[in-house]
Amino acid sequence: MIRTLPALFALLFAAPLLAAPAGQQTLFNFVRPADVVKVATQDASLPQYNAEQTPEGEVLRRITFNPAAEPSLVLSPQNGVWDWSQSSAMSLRIQSAMDWALTLYVKVQSSDGKTLVSRIDLPAGPAQTLLVPLQANSPLSQGMKAGPPMPITVDGQRVMLAASAGEIDRSQVVSVTLSMLKPTAPQSILLERFGVQDSEPVLKAAYSELVDAYGQSTRARWPEKVSSDEQLKAAAAKEQQQLKGWLAERGKSALDTFGGWTKGPAFDASGFFRTEKRDGRWYLVTPQGHPFYSLGVNTVAADSSQTYVAGREWMFGALPKAGELFATYYGKGDNRSGNGAGLGRGFDAGRWYDFYGANLQRTYGTEGFDQKRWVGHTLDRLQAWGFNTVGNWSAPQLGDAERVPYTLPLSIIGDYTSISTGIDWWGGMPDPFDPRFAMATERAVAIATRDHRDDPWLIGFFADNELAWAGPGDDAKSRYALAYGTLRMTTDVPAKRAFLKQLRDKYRNEEGLSKAWGIHLAGWELMEDPGFEPPMPSLEHPEIEADFQYFQKTFADAYFKTISDALKWHAPNQLLLGGRYAVSTPEAVASCAQYCDVLSFNMYTLKPQDGYDFAALRALDKPVLISEFNFGSADRGPFWGGVTPLAREEARGTAYANFLKQAMAEPSIVGVHWFQYLDQPVSGRLLDGENGHFGLVGITDVPFQGFVDSVRKSNLATIQQLAREAEKAKVAQAATGSQTQ
Repeated sequence: MIRTLPALFALLFAAPLLAAPAGQQTLFNFVRPADVVKVATQDASLPQYNAEQTPEGEVLRRITFNPAAEPSLVLSPQNGVWDWSQSSAMSLRIQSAMDWALTLYVKVQSSDGKTLVSRIDLPAGPAQTLLVPLQANSPLSQGMKAGPPMPITVDGQRVMLAASAGEIDRSQVVSVTLSMLKPTAPQSILLERFGVQDSEPVLKAAYSELVDAYGQSTRARWPEKVSSDEQLKAAAAKEQQQLKGWLAERGKSALDTFGGWTKGPAFDASGFFRTEKRDGRWYLVTPQGHPFYSLGVNTVAADSSQTYVAGREWMFGALPKAGELFATYYGKGDNRSGNGAGLGRGFDAGRWYDFYGANLQRTYGTEGFDQKRWVGHTLDRLQAWGFNTVGNWSAPQLGDAERVPYTLPLSIIGDYTSISTGIDWWGGMPDPFDPRFAMATERAVAIATRDHRDDPWLIGFFADNELAWAGPGDDAKSRYALAYGTLRMTTDVPAKRAFLKQLRDKYRNEEGLSKAWGIHLAGWELMEDPGFEPPMPSLEHPEIEADFQYFQKTFADAYFKTISDALKWHAPNQLLLGGRYAVSTPEAVASCAQYCDVLSFNMYTLKPQDGYDFAALRALDKPVLISEFNFGSADRGPFWGGVTPLAREEARGTAYANFLKQAMAEPSIVGVHWFQYLDQPVSGRLLDGENGHFGLVGITDVPFQGFVDSVRKSNLATIQQLAREAEKAKVAQAATGSQTQ
């Protein structure tokens, strides 16, 4: 129960206020205001007398954000600026006045116009001290995508350490703004002390001994959490019995050697996987001529879960010392790539540790990694759980076992020119006009196909992964980032020469281009200069957009044709499965449909139809593979719920079932691949610090049983649905045959 004035007015100076943390400098108190800080509101209300006492005995003051675009509260000095150069964080005693969590934004601005911004997910419950670091700070600076749950208790007080992005002059701070974005109803918070303090002790407390001896988070408990080696062994023995039963059931199913449905319509058996459209639905067809719906898992590997420990050993509670048992699971690496995925990341090189490998040894008692046992057990799991495909980034031994069909990536690496389209998450776009790209492609395809060109278990090859076909935004500059990025380059870049030739061939001279684009171009040589910035597309000058689209289609054609030609030469019987798009353009997708056998998309959405316009895809008349999707949560150890986070673990199974149901409803989709087999390390994977919980299996090699049960049920239901669809096609085929006789 919260009490308000006037009943509390007499209590303001009688009620014991919570003492400020050591080292905190209070600039303003909302309950006992003084004329030292200017307080202004926009679309928000802060009545003069509305102090309230919480059930915990604190006295705070209410502010209500009203429905508007961005209601806000602004704090600024009465005179001059605040000099916070000797402090590392802004502090604010704060509480949600609602029975639910609220999302707030805090913006700190200095006199030079620079800003520092934090997003605050304020939980329901008692008050906490919010700390906003005054220098850009995030969990990524500590080596991981998402940080430990907040608030935490430090010296008996609840504290929330925020992530902040941007830059300010700490000696010239002019304002602090609290705001909400588009609340649909009034939302209230409670405030008390506002000031500055040192955040280092809180940072250390938040991240200290974050990971236990098994590689698990020390900040939570959950049903599958392991506390002893005996528990690991018991879980493995119990699972083995369950797998035997499930595999026995699978053995009774009407499946061919490769997992195709044997009671469906007859397809031509080519000896390799292929695609075919029948009665409006696309199918993958097994080498034995049966319909196949690819249910895959990505990154099925025992060597993808290491995490860097160098320089942050204090985050780990029980790392083995040299000579101790499990000390053999250390190694060294370097992931300082300079790509967008590594921006702002700390602890990305040096010594790493492999908790997953150590846990396998704890469970099975072998000296080191027993690859044969792991491969057999993992394939048992995949088949028992209803999967029929080993997806990208997986251990090659799984495909070599000839039990489950698999896919492979074509990773094209070389010294060819690359073009920036913005954030360049995995690097710039390869320049397909550069002769060195063709050479690198030839080399990559030759190596990848050397041992697989005649393998019937191989479904096909992916043409690289998540290339930067577009920029990071939704505006025209991002849509045509490839064209803009190319024109900014120097003329020794083959793609720019190709673009300029396209424009010269069309417009002949600078006058023609100037008129079409609505600019004054004094001479062609001005376009050759590095940094040339073309105009934005506009209705008044439609040729700008037309020229951009034509170039981007030509670019994509050159890219996919180069790969397609190389694969047809080295492995003519294998499928080219598309570009695994995370971002794309219509031109890139159309080119992929022209030169590839399958279109592939990495879709982190609740259903496939949210990830792309399937009406546009149907017009291209190509089969579609969802090459990545997942749903995560933050209640099983790792702190990141992924790109498609859910509130709790129990919701993952429902979301998985719905995704598969919606995928089966789209006749062009021939399969979906889950990302990924294992949870990522709590402290971040080597590649980029991702630390998501979206695995089927934890870092301890213990499956998340509830989720696995749901996944298995959904997978089997999908195969049954494929059987029904195939039976319809078989009946239709028979009817067509009888009519023609």
